[in-house]
Order: sequence, then C-alpha cells, then structure tokens
Amino acid sequence: MKPNQSAQSIHAAQPANSKLDEVTVSTKPIFEGKVISLQVDTVKLPNGQTATREIIRHPGAVAVLALNGDRMLVVDQYRQAMGRTEVEIPAGKLDPGEEPEVAAARELREETGYVAKSLRHLRSFYTSPGFADEIIHLYIAEELEAGDMALDEDEFLEVAEITLEEAYALMDENRISDAKTMMAVYAWDLYRTTGRF
Repeated sequence: MKPNQSAQSIHAAQPANSKLDEVTVSTKPIFEGKVISLQVDTVKLPNGQTATREIIRHPGAVAVLALNGDRMLVVDQYRQAMGRTEVEIPAGKLDPGEEPEVAAARELREETGYVAKSLRHLRSFYTSPGFADEIIHLYIAEELEAGDMALDEDEFLEVAEITLEEAYALMDENRISDAKTMMAVYAWDLYRTTGRF
C-alpha cells in the first residue's frame, strides 16, 4: 500500500486465488470480551471436506512512529501476556466508528503528551492472519509539540526518546520485540537512508 492510499483500502477486494477459498458453514461464538472476541468457524475446504477454524475478532488498532528530530518516541509498559515490560511505539485500538488517523493522533497525545503537525499513513498490516483479523494502521508523526499525557486509569507507562542506534540495541536485547515497533524501526532506518518509505 502506498503512503497516500486510504488506511481503509486494505479491506478492499483484492485479486484472489478463488480455488483456495474456504466457505463458512457455521460460526459458534465462544467469548465476547472488551478488546477481542473468539469464535469457532466450521468451513468447507476446497476438496469438499470440512474443518474448524478458531478466529479472534479485533476492532483494529493504530501505531505511531513519532519522530522528534533524530529520536523516536517510545513507551515502556508492562505486558501481562509476556510477563514483562516491553518498549514499544505509541499504539492503541480503534474506538467504534473512529477513523485510523484520528485514533493515531489521539493515541500519540494520550500516551506521550505530544501533538503532531504532520501525521501520514505509512502502511496497514494484519498481525496474525492465521487466526486473527486484527489490522494495525501505522502512521508517521513529525513536527511534534509537547503537551500533557492523558492515560487510561489502568495504564502505566514511561515515555522515552531513543536514537536509531539505541532502537537496534533494544531489539538485540529483546526489549523491543513486538512486530509493529520492529517494523517502525526498519521503516525509520529506510527513511533516514533513502528519504522514502
């Protein structure tokens, strides 16, 4: 997807290999949570047999590569699923009906206190298409102005600004190990080297 395309266009119909399509026969809801839901689909396979697919539904999310001069904004927060803290770029899920660009600006301000004069969509990508429909819209934020953070009541994090070299060192130490932040670091490196994403 080119940066000037709509973040929603990834959902548009793409040329497909229809001979590999699976047809949903039935869907059984298993769990409905605040962030995700889980369902089990029975599908008809291309060979006529049936199989089950465990599917996680997610409202989608945004992530922000926020550049303050030659430094990137990151947040350090505890991740229960990992059992440790993780250094990540600012990110969060979409609110119902919220446009990704609006969510990116909101998450940047809430988690770091910064507001960006320039906010551009880079890419949208699925995190785990084998079992989840979560999509993340990645934005680059530049020309930052400092302000006040507005964290959720159950959100505790520390904000830092790191260089590209520090980002790679944190990746080597597995302090940065999530896909969206690693993708942002590689995109930033490409941007510094070539001037484009």
